[in-house]
Amino acid sequence: MHSEHTPMGESTANAVDTVVEKAQEMGQAVADKAQQVGQAAVEKAGAVISNVRDTAMQTAAEVKAAVVKKAAAVKKAAAKRVKAAKKAVKKAVSGARKAAKKAAKKAPKKAAKKAARKAAKKVARKPARKVARKAAKKVARKAPKKAAKKAGKGRRRK
Repeated sequence: MHSEHTPMGESTANAVDTVVEKAQEMGQAVADKAQQVGQAAVEKAGAVISNVRDTAMQTAAEVKAAVVKKAAAVKKAAAKRVKAAKKAVKKAVSGARKAAKKAAKKAPKKAAKKAARKAAKKVARKPARKVARKAAKKVARKAPKKAAKKAGKGRRRK
């Protein structure tokens, strides 16, 4: 069965060497593949991290812009309210001034009419000349005081 030229152990040794060689080649191939897979995983993880970071930065920028916009709108609304309040105060003050002025203008006329009525009653009793002089003096004396008093009352009210 065996040839004289090939000893029995040599063929077995060759077969073992071949199997070992094949195992080494397969191990090297598996190691290469594992290295490629690991490298691809690292690259993919880097890309995912980069995408997440970019998305987070973009979201933060959008949120910041929205907050700034809302703050500006609130500031604008507050300014409008302040302006409206100032306008209302000015209007009220000017209205009070006008009313005081009007009252001050009307007061002497009213007082003069009243004095004239009183004088007319007295005329019936006393000589006309004396009564007319007295009434004119009284009006001249009291009218400015009454007007000042009425104008003062308008200011004191709160």
